[in-house]
Amino acid sequence: MASTGGRRNVLAEGADLPAMARRALAEVGAVFAALPPAAADRLCDAILAAKRIACYGVGREGLMMRALAMRLMHLGLDAHVVGDVTTPPLGSGDLLLVSAGPGRFSTVIALLAVARGAGATTLVVTAQPDGEAARAADIVVYLPAQTMADDQARAGSPSLLPMGSLYEAVQLLFFDLVSILLRERTGQAPDEMRARHTNLE
Repeated sequence: MASTGGRRNVLAEGADLPAMARRALAEVGAVFAALPPAAADRLCDAILAAKRIACYGVGREGLMMRALAMRLMHLGLDAHVVGDVTTPPLGSGDLLLVSAGPGRFSTVIALLAVARGAGATTLVVTAQPDGEAARAADIVVYLPAQTMADDQARAGSPSLLPMGSLYEAVQLLFFDLVSILLRERTGQAPDEMRARHTNLE
C-alpha cells in the first residue's frame, strides 16, 4: 500500500486508469474548446514571417519547446533551441519563441530583453496573458490551461494532472497541430517532413 506522510494514496490501489485517462483527455479537450480562435494562426504567422527561430522554455515546458523546434526543423525551417551550442544569434527579422505558462520565469524575462534589444520579434506562449512575460513580448499566444501559477487556487475544479501537466500536454498537441497547419501553408507533403528526420539514432 503506497502512502504519503501517513496518509493512504487512494489512487494507488484499484485505480481506474481508463477512467483517469478519459478525465485527463476531457480536460485537454476543454482547453482546446476555450482556445482563442486566432491562437494557431497567430503562431503560424509569426513563424512563417521569421528568417530564423529560437525556442526556449524551462523544465517540462522546455521539453515541449524542444519538441516544437524539432517539428519546425522537420518543416525545413531555420529553427534552434536556446542553450544548444549551435544556436546562432538572433537579429532583425528573427523570432524568439518562448514559453512561460505561469506568466513569468526569470530566464524568459532576460531572454526577451536580449532578443528585443537585438531587433528580433518576441513571442510568448502562456496560460497567463496578463503576466510579466506576456507584457514583455510582441506577440502572445494564450493557452487557457492550469499551470503551477494556479494549481492550488483552483479548489473547485483542479486538474487531475499534477501541477502544470495540463498546460504541457496541451502544448504538445497544440504544437503538433500547428505543425500540420504550417505544412499545409507551405505546400508540403507528410513525406517531406519525414525525410528531414534524423538518421543518427
